[in-house]
Amino acid sequence: MSQTRAHGGRPRSERARIAVLEAVDDLLVDVGYAAMTMKGIAERAGVGRQTVYRWWSTKAEILFEASVTDAASELAVEPQDSTLDDLASYLEAVSHFLSVSPAGAAYRALLGEAQHDPAVAKLLASTDLLGDSARPVIERAISRGDLPSQTPIDQAVAQLLGPIFFQTISGYHGRGITPHDLANAFLHAAGAPHHAAPSDRSA
Repeated sequence: MSQTRAHGGRPRSERARIAVLEAVDDLLVDVGYAAMTMKGIAERAGVGRQTVYRWWSTKAEILFEASVTDAASELAVEPQDSTLDDLASYLEAVSHFLSVSPAGAAYRALLGEAQHDPAVAKLLASTDLLGDSARPVIERAISRGDLPSQTPIDQAVAQLLGPIFFQTISGYHGRGITPHDLANAFLHAAGAPHHAAPSDRSA
């Protein structure tokens, strides 16, 4: 059985770890974040409560690990033929993650909890879940010459993610604005050359 290292360097069962991460996703849907307990997580996962506490201190830590683990694959989009399509594909993945994915539901729950729990806020700040997935997309655009080479990466990440995050979290979809529209607006605002978009888009 494969093993990973827990907080204190003690090996942990990968099978049990996955069971716990799946359990928090299920419980978030079934009972919600507030009603979720470490005991309930252990019971749903079929492991001992002390096993859970040995690896994680709080339910927020478990939920965050589940979210980060799934986000890494869900937001890793395949490069597209054009930068415009590349950005639009990525923004579609972000929208799906935040609005449909169980991992996104976990992330949203933690965002809400972080508003009044400093420990959860600190936990979220420890890993830039969305930013880490956006940087490779921005870097591809720069390497293609479709964004200026001096583009500040972190600033570009914020400008790319801000509108889709607001749109998805708030439920505002003014006049049917699509990820493609947001990607196009981002490129124009960033001063991208015309060839960032495929020619047949404007035909």
